[in-house]
Amino acid sequence: MRVHVVSDVHRNAQDLAKAGDGADALICLGDLVLFLDYANHARGIFPDLFGEENARRIVALRTARRFDEARVFARGLWEELARRGVDKATAVESAVRDQYAELFAAFPTPTYATYGNVDVPPLWPEYVRPGTTVLDGERVEIGGRVFGFVGGGLPSPMRTPYEVPEEEYAAKVEALGEVDVLCSHIPPEVPELTYDTVARRFERGSTALLAAIRRVRPRYALFGHVHQPLARRVRVGATECVNVGHFASSGRPWALEW
Repeated sequence: MRVHVVSDVHRNAQDLAKAGDGADALICLGDLVLFLDYANHARGIFPDLFGEENARRIVALRTARRFDEARVFARGLWEELARRGVDKATAVESAVRDQYAELFAAFPTPTYATYGNVDVPPLWPEYVRPGTTVLDGERVEIGGRVFGFVGGGLPSPMRTPYEVPEEEYAAKVEALGEVDVLCSHIPPEVPELTYDTVARRFERGSTALLAAIRRVRPRYALFGHVHQPLARRVRVGATECVNVGHFASSGRPWALEW
C-alpha cells in the first residue's frame, strides 16, 4: 500500500493533479487557498486586489512581527477599496471560489482531505467531487490502517479564516480515539516542529495533539503548516512526527508505504 501526503498546497493545482501518481490514495492536510505568497509577492488574492508593492509591505510588517501595524495597513487598503464600491467579503469569496474550483478538480481518486487554517470550510461542500472524502475530527480506514484527521489551526495574531478555539480543537482530537496515523494541518507542540527558520518565529502547535501522541502512540503523526521548520521529523515516544513539506514550493508529495 502506498499513500501520498501533501499539505500547504496554496493554489499549486498543476502539481496537485500529479500528486497521486503511483499511489493508492492521496491525503491532503489543507491550506488550498493562496491569499499571500511570502516568497513571490505577485501571487495570491492580496496582490490581485492591492498590487505587488502593497503585498511586499504587508509581508515585511508580518515578518517583523509588527502585526498591529500590518492590520492597520491592511484596513486602510480595504477602506480605500470600499470607497470604490468593492465589498471585502464578496471580493475575497469570489477569489476563493475561483481557486477552489481549480484545486478540487485536480484531486485524484481517492483523496482524503482536511482543512488548513487559511481554508474556508463552509465553501468546500460546493466543490467536493465523488472520490474526495473530507474529514475533520473523524477517522477512516485506508489499506487496513486507521487514519484520524483534525483540520484547522489555533488562534494566532494572523487571524486566518479557520482558527479553532483550543477547547474545540482538543475535542476534535479526543473524538478520534485510537488511530495508527494521526493527520492534522498544524504540528504537535514541539519547538523543533513549530519554529519557522525563514519567518523566524514559532507557529502555533497543539498541546492536544502532543498529548494524544503520547497517550495513543500512533505509528505516525503527519502535518504541515510550518513551511521551513527547524526539524522535519522528530520522534515522540513510539511516534514518528513528520512535516510532509510545503507542497506549494516543492510540488512533491511525501510517501507512506506499508
